[in-house]
Amino acid sequence: MTVQAQAQTPKQAAATKPVIETKDLTMIYRGRGTETIALQNANLSIRAGEFISLIGPSGCGKTTLLRLIANLIEPSSGEISVAGKTPQQARLDREYGYVFQSPVLYDWRSVVANVMLPLEIMGYSKSKRQERAVKLLKMVGLEHFHKQFPYQLSGGMQQRVSIARALAFDPKLLLMDEPFGALDEITRESMNLELLRIWQETGKTIVFVTHSIPEAVFLSSRIVVMTPRPGKIERLIAVDLSYPRGTETRESARFFELATQVREALRQGHSYDTET
Repeated sequence: MTVQAQAQTPKQAAATKPVIETKDLTMIYRGRGTETIALQNANLSIRAGEFISLIGPSGCGKTTLLRLIANLIEPSSGEISVAGKTPQQARLDREYGYVFQSPVLYDWRSVVANVMLPLEIMGYSKSKRQERAVKLLKMVGLEHFHKQFPYQLSGGMQQRVSIARALAFDPKLLLMDEPFGALDEITRESMNLELLRIWQETGKTIVFVTHSIPEAVFLSSRIVVMTPRPGKIERLIAVDLSYPRGTETRESARFFELATQVREALRQGHSYDTET
């Protein structure tokens, strides 16, 4: 079943067509006489301005689904559209920015030079690159770190640079593959707050991979719960917590109710009974 989304904040667009839509999407990895069904018959509809989290155990197809959206791999079967286009055309048209699990910054380039890199590749003038990078570094709270190099920054600060770089060419979508998984809990919660602020400020559509139930509930407008291999969409949970969200959100009764719903959906998908 394809589930339609609803706008969650004033900045979210009331679009009539999904910005991402999949139909019976399946991905099978084959090699050396074996095959692994990483994703099976995934049906999902995401509207502009949503914050969607993909959650499930390791190997359930979360990153595979993200990579299919990004046209980093080709599906075995099924259909997918991104911004009304094929994934390949959406990639060529730079409809999305991608944030990896690790920041993947160039050590020999300064912070501002790392953020400017996509614009440099796209042929923007030096002044335009500089102007855009400075604006984005201010947005992510790094306006005083332009000249530093990645090794001089904490892990959380490096991921902020990575997010700024992904937003450099103003894409419609931001695809994030568990970007805060390696951070300590205090830094992770701080980055969650920063990401929500950036999302509400920019109105981007975000698809976010996570293993953390509290993180998914805190960030999302909807949560996609996935099962172990073969990866399937077990349930879609709407998060009706009000915005803006803060420390008090995590302490509310509704937050715990929603976290319980996600946990139960994972159990129904046998996530805790399957070796991962």
